[in-house]
Amino acid sequence: MPGRITSLLDPSRIALHVQSTRRTGALNEIAKQLDGHPDVANFAGFYDELLARDRLDTTCLGNAVALPHARTEHVRKIVLAVGRADSGIPFDANGEIVRLFFVLGTPKTKPGDYLAVVSALCKILKDPADRATFLTAQTPEAFIAAIAAAEAKLGL
Repeated sequence: MPGRITSLLDPSRIALHVQSTRRTGALNEIAKQLDGHPDVANFAGFYDELLARDRLDTTCLGNAVALPHARTEHVRKIVLAVGRADSGIPFDANGEIVRLFFVLGTPKTKPGDYLAVVSALCKILKDPADRATFLTAQTPEAFIAAIAAAEAKLGL
């Protein structure tokens, strides 16, 4: 099911200590984890579209979470990279501080899959206790386990 976040997660694509202190630097650091992904046909094209989408309107969801994304022909299937910035990064004109980033690439031809993933992420990220667990997970594997527990709790 395309709405299961755990099916998209890979420990090698989860950065729990983002070093960048600025939005664009953080987006680059997190998105780079998708460079070489078998379902990313053209990383440079995907990244350009990710930045273009991010400039259009904020992708900040509130609660220190952002969902930078691009619907693009440069990915074959949905791809996801995660980044966590311990001290937070100023993300938009309103001064929103973001600590959790879910960088998503989706094929233009699969809007239903994209909506299912975004819906699942929003449900998972709604619970403050779950967000706290995501913010304190010590390893990428623990982060994935926390997402799996949140999915199970919600029946996803």
